[in-house]
Amino acid sequence: MEGKYPYSNFYQLVKKNAEKFGKKPALFEDKQKITHRQLKEYVDSFARYLELIGVRKGDHVSLLMGNSKEFIISFLAIGKLGAVAVPVNTFLKKEEIEYILDHSDSKVLITQDRFRKELVDIFQKTKVEKIIWQGDYKNFDQKNLSFEEGLTVKDYEHIKPQSDLDDTAVIIYTSGTTGKPKGVMLSYRNIFSNLINIERVVPVSHKDRFIVYLPMFHTFTLTATVLLPLYFGSPIVIVRSILPFSNILKQTLLKRVTIFMGVPEVFNALSKAKLPWYFMWFNRLRAFVSGAAPLPQSTLERMKNKFPKVPLLEGYGLSEASPVVSINRMEKQKPLSVGPPLPDYQVKIVDDELMELTTGEIGEIIVKGNNVMKGYYKDPTATEETVINGWLLTGDMGYVDEEGYIFIVDRKKDLIISKGINIYPREIEEVLTSHPEVEEAAVVGKKDETHGEIPVAFIRLTESSDLKEKDLRAFLKEKLANYKIPKAFYFVEDLPRNATGKILKRVLKEKLNRGEFD
Repeated sequence: MEGKYPYSNFYQLVKKNAEKFGKKPALFEDKQKITHRQLKEYVDSFARYLELIGVRKGDHVSLLMGNSKEFIISFLAIGKLGAVAVPVNTFLKKEEIEYILDHSDSKVLITQDRFRKELVDIFQKTKVEKIIWQGDYKNFDQKNLSFEEGLTVKDYEHIKPQSDLDDTAVIIYTSGTTGKPKGVMLSYRNIFSNLINIERVVPVSHKDRFIVYLPMFHTFTLTATVLLPLYFGSPIVIVRSILPFSNILKQTLLKRVTIFMGVPEVFNALSKAKLPWYFMWFNRLRAFVSGAAPLPQSTLERMKNKFPKVPLLEGYGLSEASPVVSINRMEKQKPLSVGPPLPDYQVKIVDDELMELTTGEIGEIIVKGNNVMKGYYKDPTATEETVINGWLLTGDMGYVDEEGYIFIVDRKKDLIISKGINIYPREIEEVLTSHPEVEEAAVVGKKDETHGEIPVAFIRLTESSDLKEKDLRAFLKEKLANYKIPKAFYFVEDLPRNATGKILKRVLKEKLNRGEFD
């Protein structure tokens, strides 16, 4: 079991870093540099500002903000008061944003001027009492307040951090791949458990530099590229957007980034990009980490060829596990594996009756440890269905080898059952993406009267390709059993995704069953 925790809340980290690293950089954003001491002062000021407008311990405060120093300051200030941060997906539309603000019972919203259109009726549609605007917003009144003003408040010495290990630190709303988003309640213990365990297996120090370009509202980004560097006192290089990709490379080089975390889509692009010689020559990278979705073998191989001295460690996690469950180790990686579990976590592979299966058998992955969420906000039924006797049912199918390395086969919900035979879409996708002219592939099940379900494939080809269906069929015939070969191929220009680039198969299935591709 895990021993004593060095901190009970995130503010203690900020305070320790200010004392230990003082004038050293904590955040880089464009040409701006914020030291650890300055970061603490901003957090202190903004926490006092929130207190002055009525935020108290246990209140919910939403963050609808792009990647920025303001996001990090707000997040930490909310925690100092013992309030609960609710990061909102910035890609959502008006009604989806209203749903989360309302469902989460958020009292205050911190946002940026660019979201003005999405927030027109927010006071009527939700329980939000005040909005704090960062940016060019000018129409300030009793309900609409200024973020910048919040950074100038003094008289904060009396505020002591009010959060304990088992208090809820954050409510992360799932991407809603299976319907309405659910609010995952994570405690400080949940998240610190993750940080402590990552520290035990990935050699990181305050001398490392992290880059954050994936959306900060996502649990992988928040834990692994914001809170993890803070935990070590490592500087964070903030990039506001994943596009243009050239800017990420520029910042990686100029700011001497050493730890580069991403999702498969990013590593796929990076592995194919024509990188300038000086990037290859002068970069300081020492580790790539991939999470949020399975990494195709073809991408893994290209990355290894391009960066032979920089390991690409694939990990696995989910919001309900704070989020990291397992990761490959620097000293030993296995292709297509997401590595062994972090040291203090237990992982089992079980059947539908939750009976443990033997090594190599495919079943549902379940996880136990201090990283398992407190539960879903206002949804005890879903919580009871997902966490049973302390075990988190992940909904992911996989197996464990004799060395304890986990291999993900597919999502349980994506499994295709055709004439009683299990077909795993990921296996077909791996073969499809190994074709040099296939950029991306998604395989889903389509209802069928004779078979129950049949596999069909959505294909995005490389720009210059004129590959035909018959060519793909011939290619697959050599590599897959006949029953696994998709019965139909749909060539598309793009695939629907969530914020971290994960393909939304639910959307494809819905369109398919509505006959939109016929």
